[in-house]
Order: sequence, then structure tokens, then C-alpha cells
Amino acid sequence: MSRTNDPFAQHIDWLTLVLYLGCVTMGWLNVYAAVYSPEDHTSLFDMTTNAGKQMMWIGTTVLLIICILVINHKFFDSFAYVFYAFMILMLLLVLVAGSNINGSRSWFKFGAFSIQPAEFAKVATALALAKYLDVPGMNLGRTKELLRIGGIIVLPCILILASNETGSTLVFASFVIMLYREGLPGWIPALGISVAALFVLALVFPKLYIFAGIVVLYGIIVLLMPRYNRTTRNLLSMAMIGAGMMALVTGVDFFVNNVLQKHQRNRIKVLVDPTIDPLGVGWNVTQAKIAIGSGRLQGKGFLEGTQTKFDFVPEQSTDFIFCTIGEEHGFIGSMIVIALFIGLLSRIVILAEKQRSKFARVYGYCVAGIIFFHVMVNIGMTIGLMPVIGIPLPFFSYGGSSLWSFSILLFIFLRLDSRRTALMRR
Repeated sequence: MSRTNDPFAQHIDWLTLVLYLGCVTMGWLNVYAAVYSPEDHTSLFDMTTNAGKQMMWIGTTVLLIICILVINHKFFDSFAYVFYAFMILMLLLVLVAGSNINGSRSWFKFGAFSIQPAEFAKVATALALAKYLDVPGMNLGRTKELLRIGGIIVLPCILILASNETGSTLVFASFVIMLYREGLPGWIPALGISVAALFVLALVFPKLYIFAGIVVLYGIIVLLMPRYNRTTRNLLSMAMIGAGMMALVTGVDFFVNNVLQKHQRNRIKVLVDPTIDPLGVGWNVTQAKIAIGSGRLQGKGFLEGTQTKFDFVPEQSTDFIFCTIGEEHGFIGSMIVIALFIGLLSRIVILAEKQRSKFARVYGYCVAGIIFFHVMVNIGMTIGLMPVIGIPLPFFSYGGSSLWSFSILLFIFLRLDSRRTALMRR
């Protein structure tokens, strides 16, 4: 076998690998810190604790990575739709045969361990999108193409939402980053951002103020518009957009009070007013901010976090793992973790831009978008800037499904990139 056909000789990007190992190692240590009890003095390798179980997940992840690296790079392209169909089947099956954990029927339970198909659905959807977009003449400006792409994204979203996993559903919005890179018309993401901004404004400010702001904005645009553009058609179109914005603002209360579930309404209330019910629905966010703030500049030291030791923050080894980082390692440690993610994301984007195949480039941007969304929302919700939607911090949060899915997501891309590097060095 020639050297360029040997997967282990095809030049894996070592910088990305080092950043990945740094994240996983720091994550494991912080999981241990989150479950550490000074009375029990449990070992880092104690299999009865989350830290010991996470070590086992890390070991199995290594096996998965080896499997990915020895597989021919064409395998992921050829079987992209097969993976997608299989995950759709799993999402359907979990609705019938899944276990209910924390109010979500989205888990397959095997003894003491659980697997969440929704985590792997993101990988399958990324592969399916890369496969679909990797055709000559693909134009994201055509309505037909947008509808088909939307169908690929929305189908798993509907099934995940049916299992009461709102957080995992929202992650699929990250694919807009990749689509914009591939030619999605700018007005589509701009429209989405505008709708989100109006939604938040309608929750914070009286509607009358927002209506006045829309009218003033309309007037400023008209005044600044060149005379030849002030046609009746343009003015009516702008007026209809303004009316639509007002209708959206008016419908926010109905949506929040009649469409969202109670726990979802509570999360929005806490986001808007963090002081509301600090001993009830606001407990998680309040304690998370106390834990992070108490770390100050340098932190209290490894295993010295009092908020962590006495379990003030629920789910601290999973969704709120960043609280442990902030409390025990302070502002400096938090910035190091954020810098680690920035470095990883930057490297993925750089490698994606270097790809010779569109399939690899599209998939690389999907990887970057998913990890970015998770990091932004997870850290944001622990400091009160994002609603608590229950998504893990990549490579840090405890859990096999999370670690497996993010590792598979990343190393499929590294496998694709290794082929590019090997061809360059022939």
C-alpha cells in the first residue's frame, strides 16, 4: 500500500488535534472538580463517579477516532444520505422506545449508560447537507434549492422537538453560517436576526415604544433615500415591512403565553429579569453567576470551589460546567478556555477554506457552526446572557453522547482534510 493510501500517514492536522486534546483533558479535570467531595476523597479514576465514567467515555472515544481515521475518506461522502436516514429512524424510534430523563423522551438507556440520538443527528445532517450542496451548479438563490435544504434541516428538528428537546433543536440554526458562506442571500440571515431582535425587544420594552421606533426608523430611511427611489411601490413595500414588524411585536405575548411550555416561559422570564424568583426558576442562573463571580481574577484553586463542593449549582458537571471553571480558575482560567475554543474554531475555518472538494469545505463550516453555537449559548446561559436551554459545552461537559458526537463531528473533518494534505505532499 502506498504511503498516501495509508490513513495514518495522511497528515492529520496536529494543531487541531492538540487543541482537541487540551479541551478534553481540561473538561475531564473540571468534571472531577464538579463532583469532588472533600469528605469522600474520591479518586479521579473512581468508576462510580462522573469523572470515572467520563474517563471510560474518553477511552471509547479514542477507539471511535481510530475507526474514523482508518476509513477511506470517500466513505463519508458515499454514505452521507444513509447516515442521515439512519438517524431519522433513530429519532423516530426514541419517541416510542426511549427513556424519559429530565422530562425529555430522547434517550436510549442501556443499564447505567444512556445515548441521545439528537446529538448524533447533527453530524448526520451536516454530512447530508455537504452531500447535497456538492453538486455542480448549486445555487442557493433558487427557491427550489432553499426548500430542499430547509427540508433536510427541519425534518430532524421536528422529531427532536417532539421528544421535548428544545435546546438541541435550536442548534440546527447554526447551519445558517455554512449556508451563508456557500451563497445564501444575505437578506435571509438578516431577516432571522431582525426577528430575534424584535422578539427580545418586545419582551423588554413597552410595545408603544417599539412602534414609535419603527415609525421613526421608517421616516429616517425615507428622508435619506434618493428622490428617484421614492416611488409609490418602494414606499408601500417599506410600509408593509413596518406593518409586519409591528404585527410580530404584537404577537410575541400570544406566542410566549400560549405556545411555549411553562418551563420555556420561565426561562425567558429569567433572561429578561434575572432577579425574578431567585429561589425558584431563577435559582440556576443566580447561583451560576455567584459561582463564576466568586472566582474573581485567579480563582479559588483546583478543588477549592465552595459553590461547587456544596452543590449550589444544579447540573454543574454537564450544562453548567463553565461555573466550575469560573469559580476555581477565575477570569484568567475562563479566558484560557475561551481562547482554546477560539483557536479551535479558527483552525477549523482555515482548514475548511483550504479544501479542494466542496463536500469537505461545506462539512468543515458545519462543524465550526455547531461548535460555535454550543460554546456561545452554553457560556452565555451561565452568565445570564442567553436563556437556559440545556446544551453541553463541547468536550467539557460530562456525557458520552456529547463527547462521542463532537469527537465524531470533528474527526470526520480531520479525516477529510488529511486526504487534502496527503495529495499536496505527493
